[in-house]
Order: sequence, then structure tokens, then C-alpha cells
Amino acid sequence: MTLPNLLLGVMVAAMIGSLFHLWRGGSLGRLLLYLLLSTAGFFIGHFVGTRLGITFLQVGRLHVGAAVIGSLVVLGVGYWLSLIQVEK
Repeated sequence: MTLPNLLLGVMVAAMIGSLFHLWRGGSLGRLLLYLLLSTAGFFIGHFVGTRLGITFLQVGRLHVGAAVIGSLVVLGVGYWLSLIQVEK
């Protein structure tokens, strides 16, 4: 992965995480959580798309379509897991 692909991926993942925070709301800690989850999911989705040969919305060598789907899945699971409250 080249540096321009890496920067584009981080920017798209940050945009997705920020939009998710805008939609769901929360504190600064939640924003950081969403940004980390979105970035991790984006690159997991990219590598899965590379391995499976998915060329949906490919920009150069970056598999943006699979990466966005991966980002949304990881964000959804992370959000769902963050709602769990421990009983005392």
C-alpha cells in the first residue's frame, strides 16, 4: 500500500467515523472510539477486499467499496458492544 492510498484511507475512515458520531452523538471519548473503530474496520475491509478480489468502487489499488462496508460493520458492532452496561 502506497502513502497516498494510506492517506486517502485514513481520511475516508475519519469522515465515516465523524459522520457516525454526528448521527449517534456522544462525548469526546466516543468520537475517538468511533474514529479508531472506523479506521480499523476500513483497513480490515480493504484487506478482505484485496484477498477476495472485490473490485467494487476501487480507487487505484484501494478497495474503497469493501473498506467502507468493513468500516460500517466494525462501527456497528463496536457501537452495539459499547451499549452494554455492567450490573453491580
